[in-house]
Amino acid sequence: MRQRNTSSFLVIGLLFLLTVLMTACGDNTDSNSSEQSKNQNSDVTMNSAKGEITIPGDAQRVLAPFHEDALLALDVKPVAKWAIGQTVQGYLEDQIKEVPKIEWNMPQEQVLKHEPDLIILENGTDSYEGSYEDYQKIAPTYIMTEETTNDWRKQIETFGKMFGKESQADKVLNQYDAKVAKAKETLNNAIGDETVAAIWAKGDQFFLFEQNRHSAEVLYSELDINQPELVKDLGKAETQWNPISLEKLSQLKADHVFLLAEENEPGLQTLKDSNVWQSTPAVENGNVYTINESSNWTNKGLIASEKTIDDLLKALAE
Repeated sequence: MRQRNTSSFLVIGLLFLLTVLMTACGDNTDSNSSEQSKNQNSDVTMNSAKGEITIPGDAQRVLAPFHEDALLALDVKPVAKWAIGQTVQGYLEDQIKEVPKIEWNMPQEQVLKHEPDLIILENGTDSYEGSYEDYQKIAPTYIMTEETTNDWRKQIETFGKMFGKESQADKVLNQYDAKVAKAKETLNNAIGDETVAAIWAKGDQFFLFEQNRHSAEVLYSELDINQPELVKDLGKAETQWNPISLEKLSQLKADHVFLLAEENEPGLQTLKDSNVWQSTPAVENGNVYTINESSNWTNKGLIASEKTIDDLLKALAE
């Protein structure tokens, strides 16, 4: 009798263990299926500068030269990064240092080498070596509208739709707006109505940022920092940078100046030796801040803007 009970308990125990294992396997299968479906986006049809185009939902090797900022904001790593020779967007290197370079004018042999499954290009396609049709033969090619090309917020929204990351796009844009609001309050308390200017020293030439030139939009439009009169006089930026003379810089009555220059840039010594520069208010009051890694200042994008805000806070509010 005791032996029969023992056998019965053994059978019941085995059946219970089998049920538990089957349930666990079923849960794991469901979990894996759910995860796979989550990672496999559906194809999406979008309007582009070339009409409607279908974006493959399984695109993994994405090429969007000069617009890696928007990709990275959505955790999409490009298959290659924009470059002019050895020059890259340095402020992004902490995230894509190991990513190979592709020349800015998109030579077709280089594009083929990187085997993209999605290509995203700017509206002004004349600067590329190949035509839209050439790139379309390599991979589905999306040409941004002029508005999207010029507006990094639109890029994030557009890329969010492309990659099924609309909620993440909304999240990073809201986080950025919150960062701007907080920084605006901090800087207002720190410098009040004092003026700020940014100068880029390249070689032995100097470029004063107009009110809407790259990161200057962050300073003047988003953070409401006051412009010195000389910046106001420059008006809106033209496509091409125009150097400013040392004599003209002597008229810069800015309270604070951000001087963007790589180490050992010849212009740094030129300014040091210049009496007209040394007599400007920012220099006399010790309010010139030299930034050696300044590529975020000469670009537009969410990450570029965030890094520019961090530079401002570090110099002016700490």
